[in-house]
Amino acid sequence: MGRSRTKTPFITLDPEQEREALQTLKRFLEERFELRLGSFEVAEVLEVFSKDIAPHYYNRAIADVQLHLKERFESIESDLWALEKNS
Repeated sequence: MGRSRTKTPFITLDPEQEREALQTLKRFLEERFELRLGSFEVAEVLEVFSKDIAPHYYNRAIADVQLHLKERFESIESDLWALEKNS
């Protein structure tokens, strides 16, 4: 099975975070599915997550923050209107 290298990871981890993620993923696959993969295979699984799945979570988080900020700015605007003096 060939791997496509055209799509770069959307989210990258620092080396320590990546090492921890690989260990967690490897342990999960062994404990949950009795699937023992080597380091290269686990790294490939993590790469799929980072390129194809993580962007969905990232975009959802951005949308949630945008909604929160919009609501907060509307509240601030309302507070400012209440402070405005009529002449």
